[in-house]
Amino acid sequence: MQINLTGHHVEVTDALREYVTTKFDKLERFFDHINNVHVVLNVEKLQQIAEATLHVNNGEIHAKADSENMYAAIDSLTDKLIKQLTKHKEKMNHH
Repeated sequence: MQINLTGHHVEVTDALREYVTTKFDKLERFFDHINNVHVVLNVEKLQQIAEATLHVNNGEIHAKADSENMYAAIDSLTDKLIKQLTKHKEKMNHH
C-alpha cells in the first residue's frame, strides 16, 4: 500500500509521517484491498484537519476529521475509515 502524505499550512514532520504510516498499516491489516492512500493534513486557524482518500478494489473511500490536535484528528480519521471499510467489506461479501 502506498501512502501519499501532503501538508497544507503544516509541516509534515517525521513524527507525523510515522504516526500516519503506523495508523494506516493497521487499516491494511484490517482490509487488505487498499491500493493506495492519499492523506492531507491541513491547519485552518485553530483546527487541525486530517483527511484521506483510500483507493480500494471497487471504489474509493473518503473521510475527514478535525480536532485541536493533529494526532487526535488522525485517530478520529482512522476510526471513520474503519467504519467505512467495514461497510465496504460487507457490501463486497454480499455479492
